[in-house]
Amino acid sequence: MASSKESREAEPMQFIALTGTPGTGKSAVASKLRSSEITLIELGPWALEHGTAKEAGGEIIIDMEATQKELGSVPTPGPVVIDSHLSHLLDLVDLVVVLRCHPGELEKRLSGRGYSKEKLHENLEAEAVDVVLQEALELHQDVFEIDTTEKSVEKVASSFMDIIEGRTGEYMPGKQDWSEVIMEWY
Repeated sequence: MASSKESREAEPMQFIALTGTPGTGKSAVASKLRSSEITLIELGPWALEHGTAKEAGGEIIIDMEATQKELGSVPTPGPVVIDSHLSHLLDLVDLVVVLRCHPGELEKRLSGRGYSKEKLHENLEAEAVDVVLQEALELHQDVFEIDTTEKSVEKVASSFMDIIEGRTGEYMPGKQDWSEVIMEWY
């Protein structure tokens, strides 16, 4: 099996998942990438527009299989970044960048979103136990993570570009461990 760097050099990268627990900074980073030569897709609205999702109870419910099929027909003159906490679940993704954030900071970021206490706790717990990262690692070979806790959006966007340009050393997954936060909750 080829290493991550070898596999990316042999075949041009088409689809990149920009993923993470809600509140880790995906949309903010995506907004910084809009000025580059990268095609950006915000998965929920894109799936609604292409008929592969529906709105229910204030949330967008995406048919991931139909969305993946539709995405596969998108012409890609260059990299396509798919912004969503679900983008890592797409098989067509060549590279996954998981944004991470310490649950204490994440709670501050999410508290203004009007989430129920249950939804807030669910997202904080998911971040503390690496749910998105673990799912990505189970499904993909090329997975990297960026801790956004104390970084500016510009710095995170720069780190993201480092990763897609092959400078991945400091972004290897598994460096963040916030599991002790859960013990503080109980």
